[in-house]
Amino acid sequence: MPKNDAVLGDLAAEGEELDALVAGLAEDRWGIATPAEGWTIAHQIAHLAWTDDVALLSATDPPRFAEVLDRAARDPHGFVDEAAEERARTRPAELLAGWRAGRARLLDALRAVPDGHKLDWFGPPMSATSMATARLMETWAHGQDVADTLGVTRPSTARLRNVCHIGARTRDFAYAVHGQDPPAEPFRVELTAPDGSTWSWGPEDAAQRVSGPALDFCLLVTQRRHPDDLAVAATGTDAAHWLTIAQAFAGLPGTGRKAGQFA
Repeated sequence: MPKNDAVLGDLAAEGEELDALVAGLAEDRWGIATPAEGWTIAHQIAHLAWTDDVALLSATDPPRFAEVLDRAARDPHGFVDEAAEERARTRPAELLAGWRAGRARLLDALRAVPDGHKLDWFGPPMSATSMATARLMETWAHGQDVADTLGVTRPSTARLRNVCHIGARTRDFAYAVHGQDPPAEPFRVELTAPDGSTWSWGPEDAAQRVSGPALDFCLLVTQRRHPDDLAVAATGTDAAHWLTIAQAFAGLPGTGRKAGQFA
């Protein structure tokens, strides 16, 4: 199976898992507040639906996507929240249907992107595989907010490798959005997968190292848990600092979660 097809399959499965969490909710429960300040469950799904639609524009209509980038540049702080707020006012059944249709359109569009073609985004341009990985990461992260709100513990699956991958690969991006220069030497990231195997990135002999459960690393790089509440360990001062700013998602630095918030 080509790599792109594998990632697209994982993206589809991630969306379906979150869909199953919200599909049976009574309409009034879509208004429950989530750990993201000011955002309800409706906001979480609205944001994912909007971002999928924007990714679709990048893949199918670059000039219109350029207009989205221009609007985002004019209001980088409020742009995302305003988009989520607008769609969150939609009735839940309509919002859910729109999200489902958008997910399907995006999968088809990413499958059709020619090999080697780069898609514009809010960060550096990326391949269709990388775009699918980024969409999976964000679907998983916002799904975590919904799961936390509903008191649901989701099973850890091999799909977490996609989130870990983008978390490790965005090391330098995290420094950049904080106005800092990244270390010159690469880090080693070694994580324990759900099946007990080891997933790794970076040279084996790197002095700066990060290790821990894959799930905890995903929660850290998506800023769904405070670093103090996770079993992610660092060897070296540079690696330890990275854990305080790690950010797998595009945009401005996130505010994260408070220590002990989910104790």
